[in-house]
Amino acid sequence: MQRPAVFAALLGLARAASAAGDFWVQTDYCARVKGASDDHQVTYEDPATGEKTTHGTTDGRTACLHHCLTYTATQAIVAGAGARALGIKVHPVAAAAALAVSFGTHYAADRRVPGKGLLETIATKTGKGGFYRLADFGMNGAFQLDAAWHHGWETVAALIATTKATVQ
Repeated sequence: MQRPAVFAALLGLARAASAAGDFWVQTDYCARVKGASDDHQVTYEDPATGEKTTHGTTDGRTACLHHCLTYTATQAIVAGAGARALGIKVHPVAAAAALAVSFGTHYAADRRVPGKGLLETIATKTGKGGFYRLADFGMNGAFQLDAAWHHGWETVAALIATTKATVQ
């Protein structure tokens, strides 16, 4: 198998794992609280108990960290098992570097503190601020820009993961 085929396989596995990690593995709590800050507190209502709690910066960072850890673990498990099933041996250092890129860029994007988040800042500086704030007509601009950000970095991570990869 040539490197392009290994890249395509790893990217496909990482993309599938990313969707699972973001939408199935991430808890409701993490999804709602990960952007909380002391300036923009988030009130979370536990769906099981109805209890309401208010969260600031520390809880927001912790929720985002927890989400990114489970997201990255999901990628490691799915990509690792998929690569093994396909007979691809990924070099451990390349795998660790790819997962570190995925983790770091995911955290940077998902700490969406209103007015201060990385994606909002980039969107505003590149003339996409209006699209970022769009939440109408069946669209959510922040969600779409978040997905595009993650897809781009997953591509970089897959390229890194192919470094010294071999096929058995």
